Amino acid sequence: MSIFNQSQKAYLLLADGTVFEGRSFGAEGTSFGEVVFTTSVIGYQETVTDPTNFGKIVTQTFPLIGNYGVNDEDYESPKAQVSGYVVREWCNTPSNFRCKGNINDFLKEKNVIGIHSIDTRCLTRIIRDKGAMNAVITTENVNDKKDELLKQLAEFRPANAVKSVTCSENKVYTCENAEYKVAMIDLGCKNSLINEFTGRNCEVTLVPATVTADEIRALGVNGVVLSNGAGNPEENPEIIENVKEIAKLGIPMLGVCLGHQILAVSQGAKTEKMKYGHRGSNQPVVDKKLGKTFVTTQNHGYVVLSDSVTPEVGEISHVNANDNTCAGIKYSGINAISVQFYPQSQDGTQDTGYITKEFIEMMEKEMH
Repeated sequence: MSIFNQSQKAYLLLADGTVFEGRSFGAEGTSFGEVVFTTSVIGYQETVTDPTNFGKIVTQTFPLIGNYGVNDEDYESPKAQVSGYVVREWCNTPSNFRCKGNINDFLKEKNVIGIHSIDTRCLTRIIRDKGAMNAVITTENVNDKKDELLKQLAEFRPANAVKSVTCSENKVYTCENAEYKVAMIDLGCKNSLINEFTGRNCEVTLVPATVTADEIRALGVNGVVLSNGAGNPEENPEIIENVKEIAKLGIPMLGVCLGHQILAVSQGAKTEKMKYGHRGSNQPVVDKKLGKTFVTTQNHGYVVLSDSVTPEVGEISHVNANDNTCAGIKYSGINAISVQFYPQSQDGTQDTGYITKEFIEMMEKEMH
């Protein structure tokens, strides 16, 4: 008998009453969260540790996870951020020159409850058709207390996502031959976003999400980046108001993912919750100015409403080619741009590093 069949049973109970019975891997216990899916083929270690996934039970649509193991370099934050992890099958014999262990032991170490050997295609279809919903992942038999768990799921409301993942104090990331100083507002920043800027000669000061305009001014930076992050953008009125005041300083600004949404809301736009979001490294985005389509990495469940991007707010610079939703804005009245995807030239999909370059050119213009 394989080690997979010998493992303890695990269950995934959705808020609509659907039960998936599979096998446990990782930690044991019970955890609540919002069940979502990602279409990424690789990057599972990054997925588990990405602060954007705080409070999420993440389903991998790719059927075999863990082929290259885990290592010491691919962390997006020091700890696991997901509330649970769902796969069809995991690899017990990973192979890669950087491999330091398998994903099962990694999840145990990080106290993440996982379930495998369920029909992830069926689960993905449910999420696609009914939308992301609350769920509970557990190694206890749900059939013994299904009604009680369903009641808890109906009342489950994750809150304070940004405050749960932001840093508590400033932290400086230096680089050789630094030419620019950037303040990065930590809404749930992942390490690869910091690396994107330090790799382009930017000294990055990571600052708490509640940073004020006066504090930004005192840092004497050349630019401000609003990072990726977790949760509903409009649940952060204090942060939105601070960003509105920071924008008035005239310092070049770049919003990324949640940072894009918060910057847009600060200028008068609106957001809404998507049915199941965009999560994966294969999201096509059209740059309207260039007339080109780029493959992007995205991870979000909220979107800026296109109709709310009035001329007073700015103009939509990028759209998602799949559903024509807003994927980027060039703002009116403030020195800022924002995108709903990750600008990457260092890791992962490398098509979108030109966004970072454009932001650096904005800083360069203000410096001379």
